[in-house]
Amino acid sequence: MTATLIWILVALVAIGLYLSWTAGRLDRLHARIDATRAALDAQLLRRASVAQELATAGVLDPAASIVLYEAAHEARQAEEEHREIAESELSQALRAVFAEAQQVEGVREARGGEEAVRELAEAVRRVPMARRFHNDAVRAARALRRHRKVRWFRLAGHAPFPMAFEMDDEAPAALVERV
Repeated sequence: MTATLIWILVALVAIGLYLSWTAGRLDRLHARIDATRAALDAQLLRRASVAQELATAGVLDPAASIVLYEAAHEARQAEEEHREIAESELSQALRAVFAEAQQVEGVREARGGEEAVRELAEAVRRVPMARRFHNDAVRAARALRRHRKVRWFRLAGHAPFPMAFEMDDEAPAALVERV
């Protein structure tokens, strides 16, 4: 009788340790999601700021400046539920403004243009990486949260279900090739 109780107690302790380890892993994944989301937000803000600076620098033609400025402004001011759309529209505006290599060269030849183009190209290049890191963290947390043990024992607590950030982040080819 005593041996049976000891084995039951050992089994319960092992299950408790396993559930505690799983809850800790889930907590670390949620912390990683928060960190990658902050990094993604920083890169999106940097891209919009650089685009806005370039639009107001007077190195683009007026129509391109207006298109780029409005898209960057909308991306910076967008509410969270409309952020993906606004950021996608900024990507489209960047591709439209820098569709051809001549436009990039025209900006580079202007005073301070070389640095502006380099900074914009770096910002545009970093957004897909930050988004990929964020979406990978979301994918891992979702996979763990789908397990029965996480649902049955409510190991996720009251944390909201993680959402991926889906947007058009294709960089303008002429801009990235030249830098």
